[in-house]
Amino acid sequence: MQTITERFKIIDGTIADYNSLSHFHYRSSRPGPYEKIYAAKLDSETVGVIVYSLPSPSCELRNIATGNYFLGLDRRSQLAMLNKKVRTISRVIIEPRFRGLGLAVRLVRDTMPMLNFAMIEALAVMGRANPFFEKAGMKKYAAPMSAQCMRAKEALSLVGIEDAMLIDAQAAYAQLRNLTAGQSLFIERELKRFVQCYGKHCKAIDENSMRFVLSKLCDRPVYYLWLNPACRLLKQSQSQSKTCTR
Repeated sequence: MQTITERFKIIDGTIADYNSLSHFHYRSSRPGPYEKIYAAKLDSETVGVIVYSLPSPSCELRNIATGNYFLGLDRRSQLAMLNKKVRTISRVIIEPRFRGLGLAVRLVRDTMPMLNFAMIEALAVMGRANPFFEKAGMKKYAAPMSAQCMRAKEALSLVGIEDAMLIDAQAAYAQLRNLTAGQSLFIERELKRFVQCYGKHCKAIDENSMRFVLSKLCDRPVYYLWLNPACRLLKQSQSQSKTCTR
């Protein structure tokens, strides 16, 4: 007897498949211009979908991941090369009843080679790690932390607010209220300085401003890249990449 995971079939999909699941995604609006949709089906029911789109013209983390492979060209040539070699995963949606079964991994892993492009990329715009991309064979590149974020993070650490607390603004703010007068003066000065970097001003650090601070410290973009082994691809080093042809 087949298990439920063995019954999933991944086939060419349509915008109707996407529309049937779009309300389960945190960005429920229709994606921009897309090139390909694949659907995961359980019998005749759509239970998962992945959407591939054209790449954006500029992406700093793409430059880091590819060793500036697409730089040094005029804009027209750069766009032509991007469109020839790269496709972007713009949506992966799994119907909630079927999450935790590895279906997202299968959708990514099984469909990337079907496109026959040299590179497949994805960007976690919320800055949250998406482990299914890595499990599907993509490599993760995190944006380096800015100097102001590093300073704010270090200041919070000095008053006992470590990394594990950065996801809970309420707990972090409660910790601030238990500081000594000297610690409070120090951290308030540091956090006011931090929010000013984003054009904001506050008279005092309250829970809302703490939430803003933590959102900036936690929401770092994460970029994922897959190099198609069927192509004569870039052999990347830390600083450069070599010729990749489709």
